[in-house]
Amino acid sequence: MARITASVYTSHVPAIGAAIDLGKTQEPYWQPLFKGYEFSKQWMKDNKPDVIFLVCNDHATAFSLDMIPTFAIGTAAEFIPADEGFGPRPVPKVIGHPDLASHIAHSVIQQDFDLTIVNKMEVDHGLTVPLSLMCGEPDAWPCPVIPFAVNVVQYPVPSGQRCFNLGQAIRKAVESYDEDLNVHIWGTGGMSHQLQGARAGLINREWDNAWLDKMIADPAACAATPHIDYVREAGSEGVELVMWLIARGAMQDVADSARSVSVRHRFYHVPASNTAVGHLILENS
Repeated sequence: MARITASVYTSHVPAIGAAIDLGKTQEPYWQPLFKGYEFSKQWMKDNKPDVIFLVCNDHATAFSLDMIPTFAIGTAAEFIPADEGFGPRPVPKVIGHPDLASHIAHSVIQQDFDLTIVNKMEVDHGLTVPLSLMCGEPDAWPCPVIPFAVNVVQYPVPSGQRCFNLGQAIRKAVESYDEDLNVHIWGTGGMSHQLQGARAGLINREWDNAWLDKMIADPAACAATPHIDYVREAGSEGVELVMWLIARGAMQDVADSARSVSVRHRFYHVPASNTAVGHLILENS
């Protein structure tokens, strides 16, 4: 059967993609951030998955404000980088895995989660920046990727508990796939940041690092966090952290308390374009 062996968590700040594309990674402002991903790039080479299930949000690229699905799974054979106003990023197109994606969609819907099936979709920085941080600048991404878009832009957005439960359903779906595949699940977005209003530029280091502690040791407590806490403590865009809970819910210790996960890497840095960057790699033991 297929199995989820690891989860990756990372911010997807669009300015990070621009820094990579414009050759600014070694500039004093950016160098500390990219240094924090050096371990991760080597880890990816040493632990290359067969498929990445990548949880992200769309930034009014694939979905306009006229139609916003709460959860949408990409089932296409390929996904083209989107033009977000400055031309598409100069990165490889994303190759999908239609068979596994369709199987996950069927299984998760049968577990009473409503998914939107997307057979054609452009992908923006929410997906391409995490791939760049973890994989560098290859001619092709190292494996197929299944995009999974979550609405964290237009309220009402799904609760952390709903996302955590969805992660558990995704794990069951993957494990019921009749092919020996090594799958990584990634949760992206966050950490504390606010892009508008009187609190624009908000960073809450203490809350962010407490969240990372809790994500590792007590993810169920993270799942119980109400939306108002994200907004109050982590800013209006801090609610993106619910996407991390999908990946965390898919790990083996959530389903079986006798099993455990190991922390392979942890990193936190500010600022990155007025945004806190958090990063974590967990492996199933």
